[in-house]
Amino acid sequence: MTGYATRPPRVGVVGAGISGVACAVALREAGIDVVVLDRGHRIGGRMASRRIRGSRLPYEGRIVDVGASYFTAADPRFVTVVQDWIERGLVRPWTDEFAVLDPGSEPVSKLGPLRYAAATGLRSLVEDLAADLPNVLFPHEVSTIVRTSDGVLIDDIDVDAAVMAMPDTQLRDVLIPDDPLHDAVPPMAWDPVLALVAAYSERTWAEVDGAFINHSAVLSFVADDGRRRGDDAPVLVAHSGSVLAARHLDEPARAIPTMLAELRKVMSLSVDPDWVEIRRWSLARPRSTRDELFYFDGRLGVCGDAWGAVSRVETAWLSGDLLGRCIAAHLVPGSGLHALSAP
Repeated sequence: MTGYATRPPRVGVVGAGISGVACAVALREAGIDVVVLDRGHRIGGRMASRRIRGSRLPYEGRIVDVGASYFTAADPRFVTVVQDWIERGLVRPWTDEFAVLDPGSEPVSKLGPLRYAAATGLRSLVEDLAADLPNVLFPHEVSTIVRTSDGVLIDDIDVDAAVMAMPDTQLRDVLIPDDPLHDAVPPMAWDPVLALVAAYSERTWAEVDGAFINHSAVLSFVADDGRRRGDDAPVLVAHSGSVLAARHLDEPARAIPTMLAELRKVMSLSVDPDWVEIRRWSLARPRSTRDELFYFDGRLGVCGDAWGAVSRVETAWLSGDLLGRCIAAHLVPGSGLHALSAP
């Protein structure tokens, strides 16, 4: 690789969830050439949305969030991004109150931070952030990431630095065995989740925006997608517990009857759904997190929702944005972007 005195430095970002895209945007703002690679057929990562297809229901084609259920915003930097989305009609405040459901007991309300939802699904927010990125390649399955004498090779793509915006287990699949990052970033465990979408012809359940499910080996959370999106469509999205998900990762459809039976019980449903779909998330959420917001050693960087005090959408955005600023300051001193510490 030649020096970049006569050209902008180039960074490769592997993973086009909100963390990777936020990192790429920060790098682009510093004048750095960025290429983003993702193995999925669309960007967004776990901020995923699907359309209801083949249902014969009035809302055929409606978008449903099947990954992250919502997001919150507390850090002023992310609040600014969210406020822009609100002003442009991409985001709506959803609720600050969820129910806590315990099978056999009366529901209990639980107040918390204001949760936000997206008018056209959470994936649309990642796509909005990436709108001005010229080099987003998908589907692109990365095989190897190798350090060179003066940079990094992502397969056959020559870059000055590389970012891995992905869970730990995935980054270890693409690094060579003796890369020092293996020791610098110890692996952590991740839990799986199954997301069940159940679409009905009518609403028969009590008004509840979302509910945490206690003492259930089957379900952990239920969202009323109609109230989440603001159109009152009779659609529920149920997330499984990790044990059930682990048992059915190879054949998620086998978990549908069990999840539907539990959903009917906890939501006191009187009818069966007219359409169902299930989505598997093998690496849904980290079991622990790190105090640091990102990792960067001058060549390789890592970011995502496992970097920070609590795994959430905001954490993922902050991790990527701050990593991008750190790399920009390293590659282009005086760029004006600095990796500010978390408040």
